[in-house]
Amino acid sequence: MSTFLLEIVTPERKVYAQDVDMVSVKGIEGEFGILPNHIPFVTPLQIAPVVIKKDRQEEYIAVNGGFVEVRKDKVVILAESAERQTDIDLDRAMAAKNRAEQRLKAKQDEFDFRRAELSMQRAMNRINVKKHR
Repeated sequence: MSTFLLEIVTPERKVYAQDVDMVSVKGIEGEFGILPNHIPFVTPLQIAPVVIKKDRQEEYIAVNGGFVEVRKDKVVILAESAERQTDIDLDRAMAAKNRAEQRLKAKQDEFDFRRAELSMQRAMNRINVKKHR
């Protein structure tokens, strides 16, 4: 079976760099899968898990926004932040979710509400990736 190189990069580090069979991401227009020799394009990403299929196994990475660039033989995800399933601290993610819930309940201006909403999305993304087996 044909493969392609997938790289997931954040401003701090390279999170992932391996040949894979397929990757699924959630762009602003919806979820889509990328296979080898896909047509090239660039699109923004939502806060959502990236599903990597390699050797009949799946791996999940919590990607918190950014862009995906698809080339013929390589896919690069430039993420604001990204965490592999094994690197996620579930207790820390749950604490972040609880803080975001409290901020969402508090009366605040639109800017603070949007920040709390994004914090909640990031926390839920990390929790969902960590709990996925």
